Amino acid sequence: MEVLIKILIGIIAFLHFYFMWFEMFAWTTKGKKIFRNFPKELFEPTKPMAANQGLYNGFLAAGLVWTFFIHNPEWYVNIALFFLSCVAIAGIYGAISVSKKIFFIQGIPAIITIVLLLV
Repeated sequence: MEVLIKILIGIIAFLHFYFMWFEMFAWTTKGKKIFRNFPKELFEPTKPMAANQGLYNGFLAAGLVWTFFIHNPEWYVNIALFFLSCVAIAGIYGAISVSKKIFFIQGIPAIITIVLLLV
């Protein structure tokens, strides 16, 4: 079970590093291809906002990666639960405010990992 939890945490961290890269460095290039319903003329003006979001995704990823270096089991679980909860809340909020798809990409994996950590 511990290996599965670490794999899931690694996948979630990887996703958030990808979100960071995308929002901070590829918003005006790849963003137009991915978000086709978003007006093309708004990508440049929203670049600082997207970069800010990317920075937060980077913090979430860094926190999850940090768990791989914590040897105390109690601290490991507490730190992992904190960052996974942040990811789950972001996924829930994103589903409510932007697109339900965000819940499945961001929220569900974090919630599954939280449940596995608590059992």
